[in-house]
Amino acid sequence: MARWMLCLCLLMSATVAKADERVFYQPLNVDAGLTQAQWQKVWQDTAKQGTRTVIVQWTAYGDSDFGGANGWLANSLKLAQREGLQLVLGLAMDPAYYKRIDELDSAGLGAYWQAQLGQSLAQQQKLRQDWKLQVSGWYLPLELDDLHFLAADRRATLQRQLKDFAAKLDAPLHVSAFSAGKLAPAVNGQWLGELTAAGAQIWWQDGAGTGRLSPLVRNGYASALPCSVGIVREAFRQVSREGEPFRAEPASPDATSTGCHQNAVFSLRYRPWGSVILDNQRKHPGSNVQNH
Repeated sequence: MARWMLCLCLLMSATVAKADERVFYQPLNVDAGLTQAQWQKVWQDTAKQGTRTVIVQWTAYGDSDFGGANGWLANSLKLAQREGLQLVLGLAMDPAYYKRIDELDSAGLGAYWQAQLGQSLAQQQKLRQDWKLQVSGWYLPLELDDLHFLAADRRATLQRQLKDFAAKLDAPLHVSAFSAGKLAPAVNGQWLGELTAAGAQIWWQDGAGTGRLSPLVRNGYASALPCSVGIVREAFRQVSREGEPFRAEPASPDATSTGCHQNAVFSLRYRPWGSVILDNQRKHPGSNVQNH
């Protein structure tokens, strides 16, 4: 009996470790209010939870670089590395990204994306030269969806652009996507699988936090994903309405096994051991720049 209980405990520990192997962190300017001691505790607890990799959503958001090479974000991430955490660093994000892609035709979208990739490549070079962090991958914060990339020609252009961009990087490229219910699940899965074959690690957001699609529809999209596409389990529930600034509350991520898919959780701010980040944010209403 004792041996059986020991095996059960080890199995449960392994499951927990796998579940939180990667966590997203979305920097906000307000996060500069945390002390180095607070950040050290967050990263220590993150590692204790079984997390191995932190995916930083961006290191430049419009004109903000979060203090640059000697700023609070860079210093915090150095503390994360001291705790043994690997870093996938986000690149440059245009705050107007979602508004811009709503307005552009196919040719305009391709040109806009190419310009954004140029800015992210410049940011990647700056991070390599100045930030002095060990990097296991690069994250492109321009999220994909099956509404703006519904047309086949748009998807083909995007695939060429991502393939060329990934070839310019010195570590794997990561990109995330979500489903708006426009492409059939099988077509969506094939598209995302083709993007991974083009050289990008694609992360599909499960949509549980935003609740835009019903659980049945979300499960249909998830089951159609090839094993090469990772799944991001959203650990929040959106409480803001359409047209309002984004607001969310912590929630337990979907505990269903993702099978053959790699796992990640969004985001550190909503995990119990990251509550100091969310509490600090709540003290400064209006500080959100979150994209969902």
